[in-house]
Amino acid sequence: MKQRLGGKTSREAFPLVTRHPLPVAKKIILGIDPSLRGTGYGVIRFEKSIPVALAHGTISCPKDWERSRCLAKISQMLRDVLREHQPTVCVVEGLFFAQNLKTAIIMGEARGAAMATIAEAGLDIYEIATRKVKQAIVGYGAAQKIAVAKMVQRMLNLADLPAPDAADALALALAHAQENSRHGLNVPKKI
Repeated sequence: MKQRLGGKTSREAFPLVTRHPLPVAKKIILGIDPSLRGTGYGVIRFEKSIPVALAHGTISCPKDWERSRCLAKISQMLRDVLREHQPTVCVVEGLFFAQNLKTAIIMGEARGAAMATIAEAGLDIYEIATRKVKQAIVGYGAAQKIAVAKMVQRMLNLADLPAPDAADALALALAHAQENSRHGLNVPKKI
């Protein structure tokens, strides 16, 4: 059998222990809610199983900017966030089916710019569907944005209500942390 595996023992070729993510307590999670005109981001860390917001905001682009200029700004701002906070993992909003093809393409471009920047930094990227995030944070998969923002504010003990896109990004990070802290069978989708 050693010959068939190219000189490696079966244990080397097929390790019994797979690579598991770091325990939640050691993670810094970057959440991204991509959009061309308002990409939300949120960075959280866990201290003694308590989530702490390190940074959050919205990468805004004026309506009169060309798409290419917006995509460049999204990439540059995310590079700055990565450099400053050094997250260990990233989670993005899962794909949704837009009724308008043009809107779907533009959203895909923003998502692609964000994901390429994150992948360039070497982070693992996961995605979570919007309904699952709302279910994890609010307890209702069709919750309104304001309900998500208020619950995120409460969970992270924020003085002010976060902007909608930033709240969604923070919610993604919180939902990812909750999913990884459970011993269930729902493994987040790695992309």
